[in-house]
Amino acid sequence: MRHTRRLRWAAIPIAAAVTFVLAGCSDAQLHGFLPGFKSGEKPVTTKTEMVSGLWVTSWIVLLVVGIIVWALVIWAVVVYRRRKGQTGLPVQLRYNMPIEVFYTIVPFILIIGFFAFTARDQDAIEKPYANPDLHVTVYAKQWAWDWDYTDDDAYDPGIQAQAVADTGDSSTQGDVVESELPTLYLPVDKKIDITLKSRDVIHSFWVPAFLYKKDVIPGHTNHMYVTPTRIGTYKGDCAELCGEYHSAMLFQVKVVSEADYEAHIAELKAKGYTGSLGDDYNRNNNLPGTGAPTSGGND
Repeated sequence: MRHTRRLRWAAIPIAAAVTFVLAGCSDAQLHGFLPGFKSGEKPVTTKTEMVSGLWVTSWIVLLVVGIIVWALVIWAVVVYRRRKGQTGLPVQLRYNMPIEVFYTIVPFILIIGFFAFTARDQDAIEKPYANPDLHVTVYAKQWAWDWDYTDDDAYDPGIQAQAVADTGDSSTQGDVVESELPTLYLPVDKKIDITLKSRDVIHSFWVPAFLYKKDVIPGHTNHMYVTPTRIGTYKGDCAELCGEYHSAMLFQVKVVSEADYEAHIAELKAKGYTGSLGDDYNRNNNLPGTGAPTSGGND
């Protein structure tokens, strides 16, 4: 009885401390320090909460498992240590069926749980929109990006990141001219189907704040399905090593109002960027076909 009371009195300050710590956490901490979360503001997309929820929950489960494992290890070390005056090996425990069943079944349940929740969320994230509001085609190339605003008959060619001119200031070394980065404009609160194509080698389209990344593979078309919900400018880059200037393959995504999006499209058309900058500009023309091989001979 006395032991139970002690446990209750010990649990009270522990619970209070945990509550205090969680209450003082920022949005970034509550979302596992993932990018794209700001206090009092919407998530960047409709799917970032889902991704962060899976991430944080997984870490909590793993932390609990880790605490239990370490507690059992320490308990075994203390309880079964060699006592003063003892010689030889401590008493050995073998073939304990309950313990063996426990450490076989519990990890299996954890693996099934992680798989089930990951498959559920991945299915929701990768599910195509039945009626997207906008189609955009992204072309990855060494070492920049081209944007085709498919539904608006406009395009925007991109160049690789340009280094800031050397002024002798060491603090600016390695900086790039952000105004010249390829910038993809997306209207806020619109369902967007992004088609991903490569002009040459394998790349990867990654916007960290979206918590979403997709490989861009030559000869294969991938898709991303995004509904941005917060206006702002978000950094992006290629996340697949693609050659000498891979590190300069940077871009930005600007989520803007519908009016600003239409103004940007009008600006592109005024520059003469009408139509499509499509597959005709691909460098890799040595892709396998789907037709039957033709016979040929040496004359």
